[in-house]
Order: sequence, then C-alpha cells, then structure tokens
Amino acid sequence: MARFDCDILISGGGIAGLTAAAAFGTAGFDVICVDPTPPVTDRDDLRADMRSTAMLQPARAVLEAAGLWERLAPHASPLQVMRIVDAGGEMLEPRLTKDFNAADVSDLPFGWNLPNWLLRREMVARLSELPNVDFRPGTGTTSLFTRLSEARVGLGDGTRVRARLVIAADGRNSPMRQAAGIGVRTRRYGQKALAFAVTHPIPHENVSTEIHRSGGPFTLVPLPDRGGMPSSAIVWMDDGPLAQERHDMDVAAFETAMSDRSCYLFGPLTLASHRTIWPIISQQAERLSGERLALIAEAAHVVPPIGAQGLNMSLADTATLLDLARQRPEDLGDVQMLDAYHKARYSDITLRVHGIDLLNRASQVSDPTLRDARAMGLNALYSMGPVRRRLMRLGLGVR
Repeated sequence: MARFDCDILISGGGIAGLTAAAAFGTAGFDVICVDPTPPVTDRDDLRADMRSTAMLQPARAVLEAAGLWERLAPHASPLQVMRIVDAGGEMLEPRLTKDFNAADVSDLPFGWNLPNWLLRREMVARLSELPNVDFRPGTGTTSLFTRLSEARVGLGDGTRVRARLVIAADGRNSPMRQAAGIGVRTRRYGQKALAFAVTHPIPHENVSTEIHRSGGPFTLVPLPDRGGMPSSAIVWMDDGPLAQERHDMDVAAFETAMSDRSCYLFGPLTLASHRTIWPIISQQAERLSGERLALIAEAAHVVPPIGAQGLNMSLADTATLLDLARQRPEDLGDVQMLDAYHKARYSDITLRVHGIDLLNRASQVSDPTLRDARAMGLNALYSMGPVRRRLMRLGLGVR
C-alpha cells in the first residue's frame, strides 16, 4: 500500500473547492475532494444557490488551467461596464450615476458572470473527466491529525485519508481550520442579503449595476436572456429584519418592492427564481496555513458581496498555492511551501477585507449628511482619471 492515499485532500466541494480540485488534478496531482452536502446543479431545485459569480480577468487564467473555461465560456455573460448609482435621496430616481468601463484599462471585459448552480454543474462534470481526482459528495471531514511529514484526515464514513497536503475550502465555519486551532476575526453588520434572478424589459447591455441607497447595495449583474427576456442576477443587501420580511413577501408585493429599489432602471422587474437569504459578515483567519494545511476561500476570508471580490480572492488563493506546488512538487505541503503561501496572500487579503468593509459601511448609512458625503466622494473619485483607473485595476486583482 502506498504511503499516501493522495497528494491533496480538499475539504469542501463548493465552487472554490471544486475549482481547486480541477486545478490540482489537471496539474497531475492525486486529489480527493469531499463535502458533506452533494452539490445542487439544477436551477429549479429549491436548494439551488441562486447567487451568481463575476469571474474577473485573473480568474479566467485559473479556470483555463483547470480545464474549466472551455465548459463555462458558452454560458458566461461579459461584464464590460460597472455602473455605480447613488439613489440616496427621497425620490426613486437616481441622483448620481458613474460608469467604469473596462476599455479604460483593458481590451477585455472586467469579467464574466455565471450562475453558481451552473458553475457547480460544469465543475462536477470536469472532475469526472480526471482519473486522478476522486470526488466524494455526501462525505465530510471529521478530524485532522498532522505530523511534520503528513496529514491524516478522518471522514464521515469512518475512513481515514493520509495526504501530503490538506486544503481547507470548507467555509466560514471551517472544521479543518478549527481542528488546526487557527483563530478568526469577525465583523457583523446586522445585514442579510437576498439573492434571486429576474427578467426585465430593458436590456442590461452587459452592464453590472450597483445601486446605493441605505442599508446596503442593490446589485444587478447580467445573465443570459431567459424566455426571450433580458435577465439579471440580483443581490439585495439590507438590515436583517427588513431583508427577512422581503424574503417572506408574496411574489406580487416583492416584485413591487424590488422594482422600486431598482429605481426602474430596467423597467419593472419580474421574479424568475426562488429567493435565498444569508447573513453578511466580514471575517479573516489569523493565519492562512498550519502544519500540512492551507486555508483558501471562505475558510480564509469572508467579505460582503461588493465589487465581485469574494470568489476572485479565493481563486487567487488557489493560483498562488498551485504555483508553489508546481515549483517544488517533491516538497508539497512542507513548512517552507505553506509559509510562502501565507506570506504571498495575507497582505493582499487584509487590504481587500478592510477595503470592502469600508465600502459596506458607507453603503449602510441612512443619515442625509453622510449620504451626501458618499455621493460627493464617488463624484470626486470618478473625476480623478489616474485614481479611477488605478482603483479599477486593483478591483480586477492586478497591480
């Protein structure tokens, strides 16, 4: 029997974990990926994740290396313009609108939007093509024991896996992070987010629109047409009790509420999916690695859904870890590799966690004076061309 059951055990079969499994498997590493909850890959399933993910430019290289981009490209909606709308006055009409066009900094769109349920479907299909990847949905991790030379992971089915490296992609309450004794710093905002899909009569023209009022942003991200109508994915953040109340509204009342909140920029909105809801927090692990363990995605960092940063930070984690593994495959998971991973990612993660925290706090304000200051700040920032372009590049994840 071989000393190791696999090179890498990935705890977590969400989008980040599935991407990591495809990326490391395509690179030739033997991978086992486990998750206690089988992925939902049907849009009409009530358990389906109705959020969407904007894959920014750097993410495309990760997806290509994982053999995923060819599968995803036919379903992707390009994001050419990011539109910021301040609607902080008393009227439904927006009082300030600014467009950030990818053409100012690149020949490519900012990114490409894809529904999360579809990402899972295509990623699971990709893993089935890789003979060196063993995906075990319905099985989770229960224990972690590490030595300098190996990790031993207990699984929910009673088996134990010996691996050279464990990648924790198992969410904000990561059992592997907890087993390793790595702490987190958490901020709570009292907000919840609703996610759902809509159709609307006015085309989105590949513009992602973020509308700020109070309580949190209302973001419409382009999706492919549905039933012959333009379609968008929406994330609506607000104070928790208000978000829950809207989640429980009947459809007609909810459609009126969301159309009002959208300032009717795309005409009246029609609900085209069920609604999902989740609490908004900001969280960062105190360290990104432990003995034979690397934290990625929400096991390492959680941010409010602003600026399409969350999963793109996660894919940057995977890209960095994969690059280090390729440089010294014989030393996979050793102290030097994992220290290098922590050093390469920690400062960038810290910058983005703090930056998105500030943006979210600004989006929550209800005081008229502070709302005016938010609008003035957006106007001033947009007017400074070099600063605007620098921020756009930073948002893309490039320097």
